[in-house]
Amino acid sequence: MVPESKRQHLQSILRQCGSVVVGYSGGVDSVFLARIAVEVLGADNVLAVTGKSDSVASWMEDTARDVARDFGIPWLELETHEIDDPRYAANPSNRCYFCKSELWGRLTDLARDRGIGAVLDGSNADDVGDHRPGAVAAEENAVRSPLLEAGLTKAEIREWSRELGLPTWDQPAAPCLASRIPYGIHVTPRRLREVESAEVALRTLGFRDFRVRHHDGVARLEVHPAEIGRAAELRREVAAAVRSAGFTRVLIDLQGYRRGSLNEGLAGGQLVQLGAWG
Repeated sequence: MVPESKRQHLQSILRQCGSVVVGYSGGVDSVFLARIAVEVLGADNVLAVTGKSDSVASWMEDTARDVARDFGIPWLELETHEIDDPRYAANPSNRCYFCKSELWGRLTDLARDRGIGAVLDGSNADDVGDHRPGAVAAEENAVRSPLLEAGLTKAEIREWSRELGLPTWDQPAAPCLASRIPYGIHVTPRRLREVESAEVALRTLGFRDFRVRHHDGVARLEVHPAEIGRAAELRREVAAAVRSAGFTRVLIDLQGYRRGSLNEGLAGGQLVQLGAWG
């Protein structure tokens, strides 16, 4: 159960802001934040903004638009151009900083032009301690994180979202498509499309918590540990689905999907044992 003290703290933070622009990706946290902001401040004082670019999966855009429509959340889609920044495209370990600098810079300008009091993101208490260069960009642009400030965890946000009837309450985490490309491999529109196409195909096969990691022509699949057996049973279908997206080989990561695996090398992690399909 979400403690009443946290509920009141979040509502108090939003009232202090007065009017807000919410960085609205269509994920669990940002959808919840936008919905609560409308409840506390009224729709006239909230604008949920989704950054549109090659890095954002089309199904996330669809979710953002549909939830905004169904729950009365004022919504705007704004094109961002992080992929045109060579520092972002080079895909260093702080790639997210350049992406978020582009997004938060645009949202801060939008808030200023419209006389809106604060720009908010959906960071929560579980995000503390992770490798998050994008948080630096948020701080530089004076972006507030009410869910984090109120101490709300991901589990509590999911629970509260379920109470509100939000369809995203049990949605798997869905960071940007560029997060599937290991550091040092350039981010290009073609690679992003290949990742999205492969993940859509796997979702059609019924997989939920997974990632398709793009190692140039090789796709490394991370599926939930409980689904590795099923993935093996469907290996022909899985291989065909991923190859149809443009990959030449398909590998399965025997450790399975786990949050932050892209950053394992930054901490001197071991090489992952793989099994090859196709």
